[in-house]
Order: sequence, then structure tokens, then C-alpha cells
Amino acid sequence: MAGALSGVPSTLMALARGRPVLEATRAAGAVVGRPTVPAALVVHGALSVGWGVILAVVLPRRRPVVEGALAGTAIAALDLGLVGRRIPAVRALDQGPQLADHLAYGLIVSWFVARRCPPPAGDGHPGADRSVR
Repeated sequence: MAGALSGVPSTLMALARGRPVLEATRAAGAVVGRPTVPAALVVHGALSVGWGVILAVVLPRRRPVVEGALAGTAIAALDLGLVGRRIPAVRALDQGPQLADHLAYGLIVSWFVARRCPPPAGDGHPGADRSVR
């Protein structure tokens, strides 16, 4: 869900600016050397699921908005800064809309995790089992 919805900010900005709506999608495919929509769906799907699993494990659940925004910013730094700057199609993207997508992703995942996933036992969250076994 977060992987699909998080593309809304850049899509709306692309429409408003008269830019190609699939430009960022194709750039995601370029990560594996194929700037096509099918390749992008595989790359984006894998990244979305992977980051989602990581965030479900590591995110605290006290302040989903703050935690999600920080997570989205950290993911953007890795995806766009560390990896993306090495890929011309990603580097060529307007980074503002891409950052907005990453923030949206972090917020959506954090919200979902905070409301749907029980906290791991003993992690200090309300309701967590704090007993030592």
C-alpha cells in the first residue's frame, strides 16, 4: 500500500509542472539497467517491501508522524543520495518530488505499523511483555 500511495506527491507535481508522469518510474527501472515500466515495478516493489519489513522491525511506535518522517528522510538519503547519484536517470530527477515521495512512504509505513502490528515483546512499548524469560 505504501509503495503505491507514496508516488502520489511526485505524480501530482509532474502533472502540475507538465513533466512526464512516468519519468521517475522509468528511473527506478534504470537501477537494474532497464529504464522501463516493468523493470521499475519490480525494483520499486522489492524496495518497498524490503524497506517496509525493515521499518516494521526497527520503528518505535510512540510518534508515528515523527518516526515516519525521519525514516522517509533516511531512506531518501540512501536511495537518492548514496545509490541514486550513481544512476544518471535517478540523478536527473527533480529531487524535491522524490523526497516528498520518500516522506510519504515513511509516514504511511509508520502509521500502518503503529496501528496494525503489535510491538515486539520487551521493546518498551505500551502493552509489550516486559517480563524476563
